[in-house]
Amino acid sequence: MPHGKPVRNVRAVRTVRAVRVLPRSFYDRPTLTVVEELLGKVLVHRTPAGPAAGMIVEAEAYIGEDDPACHAAPGPTARNAPLYGPPGVAYVYLNYGIHYLVNAVTETEGRPAAVLIRALQPVEGVALMRKRRASGGGHVDEADLCRGPGNLTRALGITLAENQLDLMASRLVIEERGYTAGRVAWGPRVGIRVGAEKPWRCWIAGHPAASGPRRVVR
Repeated sequence: MPHGKPVRNVRAVRTVRAVRVLPRSFYDRPTLTVVEELLGKVLVHRTPAGPAAGMIVEAEAYIGEDDPACHAAPGPTARNAPLYGPPGVAYVYLNYGIHYLVNAVTETEGRPAAVLIRALQPVEGVALMRKRRASGGGHVDEADLCRGPGNLTRALGITLAENQLDLMASRLVIEERGYTAGRVAWGPRVGIRVGAEKPWRCWIAGHPAASGPRRVVR
């Protein structure tokens, strides 16, 4: 159940644990379970320029044709086809013709749902992220590099070329690296015109890289 309350600023703690790619079974579950358990996991994009990775600190759920904010609301289309496919696949799209957004498809094939990755704490390839995010030679603070879904795809070099990649066996994966997320907070989704009242956005409470408003819904 969505719950939680704000605490002081935190950074996740890492314990010694073997790195592993999340299996398909992780995503083949109810989306609100997946969105919460993605916090603390690491999104990794390996490119010719080098790897870049960040721990997920904020994410947002979109569930089914009955959710007016989900791309599946109008039914199956060529654009939203990944949502109806197998879980554990990347769904990347261009938002308002400006930003690429990256999602992880969830639930059983044929039941359209996904988790939008909204913010990351950089853990690998920070210099490369800064190069990709730099505008006019300006410096970008580490906490700001991947704050917001459009900023994180730019920092990691994610584009439409990554749409429909298998998150288990491609250059784009989500890994367990032993980070402990800490307290999780839930609140309304943001950046959408309909369905914003659903408290389906969650974040690591108090984390400096979280992008949305911090109002908590229990």
